[in-house]
Amino acid sequence: MRHRRSWAKAATWLALAFVAHANAGPVERVEPPFWWQGFEHNELQLMVHGQGIGSFDVSIDYPGVAIDRVERVENENYLFLYAIVGDEAEPGTFDLVFTKGGLRVTREYELREKNSDPSRAPGFTPADAIYLITPDRFANGDRDNDTIRELGDTLNRADDYGRHGGDLAGIIEHLDYIRDMGFTAIWLNPVLENAMPRSSYHGYAITDFYRVDPRFGSNEQYLELADRMRSMGLGLVMDMVVNHCGSEHWWLRDLPTADWLNFPEQRTITLNARTTNQDPYASEYDKKWHADGWFSRSMPDLNQRNPLLADYLIQNALWWTEYLGLAGIRMDTHPYPDKRYMAEWSRRVMQEYPGMNVTGEEWSANPVIVSYWQRGKENHDGYVSYVPSMLDFPLQSAFNKSLTAQAPPKESPWAPAYEMLGNDFLYPDPGNLVIFPDNHDMSRLYTQVNEDYDLYRMAIVYYLTMRGIPSLYYGTEVLMSHPGTKSHGAIRREFPGGWPDSRKNAFTGEGLTDDERRAQGLVRKLLNWRRAKSVIHSGNLMQYAPIENVYVYFRYDGTDTVMVVMNQGREAETLGLSRFAERIGDMRNARDVITGRPIALEDSIDLEPRSVLLLEIDD
Repeated sequence: MRHRRSWAKAATWLALAFVAHANAGPVERVEPPFWWQGFEHNELQLMVHGQGIGSFDVSIDYPGVAIDRVERVENENYLFLYAIVGDEAEPGTFDLVFTKGGLRVTREYELREKNSDPSRAPGFTPADAIYLITPDRFANGDRDNDTIRELGDTLNRADDYGRHGGDLAGIIEHLDYIRDMGFTAIWLNPVLENAMPRSSYHGYAITDFYRVDPRFGSNEQYLELADRMRSMGLGLVMDMVVNHCGSEHWWLRDLPTADWLNFPEQRTITLNARTTNQDPYASEYDKKWHADGWFSRSMPDLNQRNPLLADYLIQNALWWTEYLGLAGIRMDTHPYPDKRYMAEWSRRVMQEYPGMNVTGEEWSANPVIVSYWQRGKENHDGYVSYVPSMLDFPLQSAFNKSLTAQAPPKESPWAPAYEMLGNDFLYPDPGNLVIFPDNHDMSRLYTQVNEDYDLYRMAIVYYLTMRGIPSLYYGTEVLMSHPGTKSHGAIRREFPGGWPDSRKNAFTGEGLTDDERRAQGLVRKLLNWRRAKSVIHSGNLMQYAPIENVYVYFRYDGTDTVMVVMNQGREAETLGLSRFAERIGDMRNARDVITGRPIALEDSIDLEPRSVLLLEIDD
């Protein structure tokens, strides 16, 4: 009870402070800040915020733009204007005219021309390889924005959960490195404003959905990054959040409606019972407390069943997609918002950008659960999703078990990975899943394998030759690790070379150990090899049941055949080839992609202990 009273007191103080500021003018915000003509769905919602603006009338006098309706809510500081933007509307500016009695206030609004070039947002595909970056921890390119006093959470590099100063300028500065490594797309953890008192470096507690956090840069710099990437053949994947916002979002000082948030008073924490979305026996109680519960006490849960908020969040996704020319979206906590809303969100996004890709985060090791959300799945309850891709957590979990010998007794250590891949019949499009050895929320790959380079090497070959779209977390290529701790702050360590005082520099190679250089060279070689290999992008996949420590699979099409052989044992093996005649046929020559050495495919091939072969097979 004491906590609730202190929260109410703080909220009252903030509301009074905001009202005092709002008296400076009746229109404080109009969101989206501008829009485009040419969308398939031609209805535009404008959220207008200002002291008493809800009691004003509003008009527009601009050819092709007409007010359809005005939605007024219980909070008179908001007005929701719905306008129809016709095909005949030309790009330009016009006035939003607000009147009340003899008072007349205008706000200029801009309508831009929608970019119709499909190459601007082509979407990421299995031909791509994604580089995942936590911006605060990658590179500091602008020391002047390290601390923004009015936002709090100032620079503290000694704190794993503090801000370290990485920014968009640092990423722009090192795009050549990312491209030359062989990556073709970059997924950034969120860079929108997180004006939170602490631990906001990760970006998931958004306090302004239309503003880049000044500690990362600006909207204009985000666009500069996207444009430079596009000119270099790199696609940008934006990390979006619709389930929650940060507790310091400006809405929290002046909520539009009483039902804008779920459980606004209790701050009820979610049950994390994600399977209630599919479970035919789930109670309504559990369904509600999963979907409506707060992700944490600092992240209020948004109520997407409120149609005004639903429209706002959908338009925000369209706004950033058009503004930046995104190659894709990664949707955070995909199973936590209202699932009917997520179906509509994905439908609207794909309606406007059918060539783009969207992947969702459903952190489950069960492919039955993950496949439920992929576009084209015929679900038992009739649920229809329009999300083309999903993050393949089941395969990551299974392959991790195989690498770390968590298979059941008397089974091959490769059994979990082999059997999980056999579940691909559950997915409408398994080739469009995003596969990954680690990410920003889990132990790094090199830590997972107890800093065993041989196992690391197997994992890199696996993820860069397996079906799907590979994603590697920044630093995985130089064996970044965090032994002895599972702290997310430690997992998201500074990239070596991203700061002037870095002891090592992965961008130049200076100070790297021999193993770190070897790992970086392996990743670079395989990524650049993969870029030109359509057999890896879209070829067929055939796997053979693992026998003891050896696992074999093939990628093949009408032109090329690639064979992957992994021996996890500590003894050398002789692998008979007659078993693979179905794929090898009469071909007798192969080249190991990693070493470049030729290998004759006669009756058998020799496997070194704890080794992996990546063979291109020729006639």
